[in-house]
Amino acid sequence: MNWQAVVSIYRYEMARFFRTLAQSFISPVISTSLYFVVFGTAIGSRIDQVEGVSYGAFIVPGLIMLSVMTQALSNASFGIYFPKFIGTIFELLSAPVSFLEIVLGYVGAAATKALFIGVVILATSALFVDLVIMHPLAMLLFLVLTCVSFALFGFIIGIWAKNFEQLQLIPLLVVTPLVFLGGAFYSISMLPPAWQIITKFNPVVYLISGFRWSFFGVADVPIATSLFAIGGFTALCLAVIWWIFKTGWRIRQ
Repeated sequence: MNWQAVVSIYRYEMARFFRTLAQSFISPVISTSLYFVVFGTAIGSRIDQVEGVSYGAFIVPGLIMLSVMTQALSNASFGIYFPKFIGTIFELLSAPVSFLEIVLGYVGAAATKALFIGVVILATSALFVDLVIMHPLAMLLFLVLTCVSFALFGFIIGIWAKNFEQLQLIPLLVVTPLVFLGGAFYSISMLPPAWQIITKFNPVVYLISGFRWSFFGVADVPIATSLFAIGGFTALCLAVIWWIFKTGWRIRQ
């Protein structure tokens, strides 16, 4: 394993993040505050509790998941797409660096950025509501796995995309709607029985449910199912990335 190459890629990607540090941190703080104003005040005034948890606290895991997923996707997709766009990807491919080392550098940096954002949103949320994390280790596990898995997914999107518009296509038109429809701001038990069955085909439900369980001890689906879902998604992304580098799809073609 060429750790020097991994660290070099990682540092380069993180340097871009720290150059816009104020923007990177101020934006999620403002967004989180607006969500609390809209959902916590407007809707929270009508919904006292959800499954024994105050509505303001109940939406915190969903807020964190929404930002973490989109940030991990965006950072990873842009990180690998930009070298393709300017042509430096061929220098990277011709260097004595394996595909695993490339993935570790780019995905590791994107996951780290998303993790930072998640922590910032968690800290901001604590200013609005009283939060007690029942299972902190499980919370950290779900948060890290989500950052890594969606960074891997974003890496695939960055290779697939042919222009900057396509980079935003899946995050805006697929991932964000799935998060909103996946119980980010409500419990799926509040839905009619038919819609509960339909909603369980949404893979994001299992991530949000497991993450919310780590906070409040309540979940829409079994925790083992949530862990299996995120583990399977991560394995699928790794398999697709391995195939991409093996065949050169959208890299050498």
